[in-house]
Amino acid sequence: MILFLLGLLTGFVMANFRNPRMGLSAHMEGILNGIFLVITGIIWDELRLSKSLRIITFTTLIYGTYINWLTTLFAAYLGTSKITPITGVGFHGTDVQEQLVTGGFISVGVTMLFSLIVIIYGLRKVQIG
Repeated sequence: MILFLLGLLTGFVMANFRNPRMGLSAHMEGILNGIFLVITGIIWDELRLSKSLRIITFTTLIYGTYINWLTTLFAAYLGTSKITPITGVGFHGTDVQEQLVTGGFISVGVTMLFSLIVIIYGLRKVQIG
């Protein structure tokens, strides 16, 4: 719910960023990732995973969802566009800023892909009803 709240609060300031369109993306990332975490919490006890895989997956979920919002927020603030050419059209950050945002988004992609594969695996043979 904290990430959902951060997404809502981002909506109040998104027009003040260097790239307001990316600010809207940060707003939506916070809201949607917050909802995703709530839904994941609802099904968490149904996952058939070892204790260590649960801990790793929990950690990657928290990292991936919060860093997704934060990286998008930084991209809006800095006006970067290298890895987000559609929402960043007309904006450019410094090389260091572009590399920072690119690294953030790549790390989010990897951790979220891992997390979702593990969750899908953990839902195997779940009895419905």
